[in-house]
Amino acid sequence: MKTTLSTKITLPDNYHTHDFFAFHQRDKQNIAEIVEQNKVRKGICWDGKPAELIIAIDSTIAQIQLDIDGDTITNADDRLPALASHMLGLLQPVHLFELLYKEHPIIGSLISKQSGLRIYQSATPFEALSWAIIGQQISVSAAISIRRRFIQAMGVQHSSGLWCFPTPRQIINRSEDELRQCGFSVSKAKALLLLSQLIESGELILEISDSEQNIQQLTHNLLAIKGIGMWTINYALLRGFNYLNGSLHGDVAVRRNIQRLINQNEKVSAEQAEKWLANFVPWKALLAAHLWRQELSAGY
Repeated sequence: MKTTLSTKITLPDNYHTHDFFAFHQRDKQNIAEIVEQNKVRKGICWDGKPAELIIAIDSTIAQIQLDIDGDTITNADDRLPALASHMLGLLQPVHLFELLYKEHPIIGSLISKQSGLRIYQSATPFEALSWAIIGQQISVSAAISIRRRFIQAMGVQHSSGLWCFPTPRQIINRSEDELRQCGFSVSKAKALLLLSQLIESGELILEISDSEQNIQQLTHNLLAIKGIGMWTINYALLRGFNYLNGSLHGDVAVRRNIQRLINQNEKVSAEQAEKWLANFVPWKALLAAHLWRQELSAGY
């Protein structure tokens, strides 16, 4: 049995379609995501079943289709538009940020030039957090390779041939050795397994509200997992939770572009970048994305 769901969403006139597709085009082997002209096909798990999510963009209309291998439970009509809006970055009030800072003497021209920029999201917070764990302290190319082997090793494949990013339930019974064979370090394997176990048991819930207290509580809970540090958490908040106030002051590209903006001869330190970004609360991560975007669309 196969179930097909569909919906469509109207996009803002200044939507960065090219950047959205570039985010999903990082793995050139295309085992879990395929970008074809104006659409992306992505393997996901829907109610624990393999599914192919298709997001096609024509001008300002995003057509979304979900083909599920099997039946689905209720509330699908609400959940599919919510998933698509999340991934497209449409839950981010970027227009407010632009209104506030379009006349700013330092960042105003940057913001105006890149109007409409958003931070495109992983399908789930768990996927974003898993990717952040994988990518700690290694190159992007190495992380992509490990992610690819990990997805295939977990063995969830849609009938279309796309491999699907696994859920915590599909990971908890795997061994540390299996993850090590995918390229995980010992500490990363332990961290991902424990994270999956905590989520599956209900001890950890990967949800946040607009409350900074709620965000701080989630941060505290994640820091309690050995092998997860602040870089991992900040990146996951950025890519999986639509959180626009994380501080990415440690990022080399962010610091380099701050240096250019403020016309400083010497390199900007992480400490200086942290203080500078603090002037733009609660938009620090969104501003960092604007700084990233100056160099490479797929890199933010």
